[in-house]
Amino acid sequence: MPPRKPLPEPRPTRPIPDLYRAARRGGFHHEVGFRVIPEKSGRGFCTVAGRVEHRHLNINGVVHGGVYATILDTAMGGSVVSLLTAEETTATTSLYVEFLRAAREGDTLSARGRVLRRGRHIAFAEGSLVGADGATLSQARGTWYIWSAADRSPPAPAPRRRA
Repeated sequence: MPPRKPLPEPRPTRPIPDLYRAARRGGFHHEVGFRVIPEKSGRGFCTVAGRVEHRHLNINGVVHGGVYATILDTAMGGSVVSLLTAEETTATTSLYVEFLRAAREGDTLSARGRVLRRGRHIAFAEGSLVGADGATLSQARGTWYIWSAADRSPPAPAPRRRA
């Protein structure tokens, strides 16, 4: 049997340069029930907010950590997207989240992400998640890889030969 040709590396879709239009595009954060707030977002920063519903809770009755991670990833990723050119796209490569306090059903959460440094292919961002009272619930840092239309994928590694 001939060896199978490797599938191409997946690439994210090109983001819309206008953050407001990009926010209306939807995505996982919409499914979770949180929205990008364009009037509290701009060049190098992005705000995501929403209200905690019963579906966001874990078995202990507090917000699941995955919800915190989603909100922070969206806010920080949005801050990176706000700095891209029309020929660039980005994707999260690492995300580190610290869980400081629990949120409960009915709470309003707001995450703000900001770019710390943007290079040619890598951006570094940080984020903070707060409750309506201003108390910090979670904080995060992450990196985003940036592709441009001119970038080419590296060749696939040669198949390993069995000894």
